[in-house]
Amino acid sequence: ASSEKSPQHSHDESLPAACSVTQGLEGAHGSEALEEPCLCSHPLMPGTSEEASDTGNPESPQSICTSSIAIATTSTSELNEGSRSEAEDSTSSRGPGTKHLPKEALDKAVSRLLRHMVLSYLKKELMTKADMKMINKEYEDHFTEIFLKASECLEVIFGLDVKEVDPVNHCYGFSIKLGLTYDGVMHGNEGIPKTGLLIVILAVIFMNGNIAPEKEVWKVLNMMGIYSGQKHYLIGEPRKLITKDFVNEKYLKYRRVANSNPSQFEFLWGSRAHAETTKMKVLEFLMKVEGTSPMSYPSQYADALRDEEERAGSSLGV
Repeated sequence: ASSEKSPQHSHDESLPAACSVTQGLEGAHGSEALEEPCLCSHPLMPGTSEEASDTGNPESPQSICTSSIAIATTSTSELNEGSRSEAEDSTSSRGPGTKHLPKEALDKAVSRLLRHMVLSYLKKELMTKADMKMINKEYEDHFTEIFLKASECLEVIFGLDVKEVDPVNHCYGFSIKLGLTYDGVMHGNEGIPKTGLLIVILAVIFMNGNIAPEKEVWKVLNMMGIYSGQKHYLIGEPRKLITKDFVNEKYLKYRRVANSNPSQFEFLWGSRAHAETTKMKVLEFLMKVEGTSPMSYPSQYADALRDEEERAGSSLGV
């Protein structure tokens, strides 16, 4: 299989923004020493890249790389507290009488809540609204904004949903997105959920006409700061995870391109991906995080509709 080279820089100098949000989470389950603030950014999160790339044809396979999954790396060392005034980086407006929350403060609050959400998922525990407010009690007036942003990060970075399961006591539970049942957490809750990465790869395959050349997959992953042969501090060795673990779990197929010399490889959805989720769910997920409509991807939407019709026919025995 081909190998994608990593850039010549140190890990600390260019920490992928998609992963900096959970720095220190790996191996720290149950620990309360997770309070170092860092940005909540991800290639699928709206507004994470300061300069939008030229996406070209929004229907092209490349567009998912340059618009949906493009990422500007951000080092946590760049987040110098006190380096900006509260007037700078002020983002969303608030209701009457509520001050703006500076972007840097918002990012830190979101990251803090997000870490606790992931730990609660790993422990299979519920979180109460009161508990979540206490995590950022100094920003209680901004709880709704912080909670919504953290929920979005949880969704696109880790592939997890948060839902209120007890409206009376305001308790929230966590589940894997898109009907998938695999989170990549091994050995008795060692590691972190890796479903977000799996969803990205499934999306790349779908957007490439249901067969993605390996180089296209690594192109996207490289933009996320994930490189073949370079151990990633959150997901481990990515080539093993993608070409072995995801394949062994039957979420991906990894095969040699026929008659290719030198050998080239490609990815397809595996049988378990087809069984647990649908093209439409993946497309709807992309449209949600991009804020686009089905008409942004007409051929993929038509493909997803055909898939829905075929599934409906199969369930009816047609």
